[in-house]
Amino acid sequence: MTKVSGVLVENAVIKSRELGRAVKLDFYLPRNVADPSQMSLLLINDGQNMEELGFEALLEKLYAGEAIEPLLCAAIHCGEDRRMEYGVAGKPDYLGRGAKAGAYTAFILEELLPYIKTTYRLSSFKEKAFAGFSLGGLSALDIVWNHPSVFKKAGVFSASLWWRSIDQTEKEYDDDKHRIIHQQIRKGDFYPGLKFFLQCGNKDETMDRNHNGVIDSIDDTLDLIKELVKKGYDKEKDIQYLEMPEGRHDVPTWGLAMPEFLKWGWGKK
Repeated sequence: MTKVSGVLVENAVIKSRELGRAVKLDFYLPRNVADPSQMSLLLINDGQNMEELGFEALLEKLYAGEAIEPLLCAAIHCGEDRRMEYGVAGKPDYLGRGAKAGAYTAFILEELLPYIKTTYRLSSFKEKAFAGFSLGGLSALDIVWNHPSVFKKAGVFSASLWWRSIDQTEKEYDDDKHRIIHQQIRKGDFYPGLKFFLQCGNKDETMDRNHNGVIDSIDDTLDLIKELVKKGYDKEKDIQYLEMPEGRHDVPTWGLAMPEFLKWGWGKK
């Protein structure tokens, strides 16, 4: 494959019927790809943060070092109703947040993917992946898990895996029963070929609801990995866990983790 000679950034707006709003997008295209059919597609939630994350420069450096295969990256800017559009489709949390997650999923599948195919005249991709941060990470994981015929990899950065069906202050609250995405994976089927990258930082938060000395975000992530392993995924081959000792719940931390994700997913062998 011809060496990628840089990154071209293009901006676009899609008027979404599903969401009833205009969706801003930034596309990061690798230059000088000999065989576009061998290029993968990466969708990224909270695309409005890519400039702060330094995504273009990060890609340029990886391509210059021939560290990753070509990726067409689509950074999707969130809307004003982010807490409604992100989440788990069909299962809002105990406060009703995520009620539009189904519409957001429909936007991805029925509007964005056809738009990319038509705009960039690509009949297919080598594979498709979805990544996100915080609540956007939960959204990306939910979409990948429920559409394994479309997506093969999930990038989950400091995700809101605590998303729950009842308030944790309720006396009947139980981690094993009320964390929505954990339940979805537990009750779902095994989909061969799916792979998961999960990142968390030791300074992501300070909450420790079960008082075990481990912050909730790490507990939730490790418990999710346990559910994936129980479902049949290989902890070494299918799952990559990155725990960052100084990692915080912020864009700079995710910027440091992003190269590890990209090399894990599309590193040149």
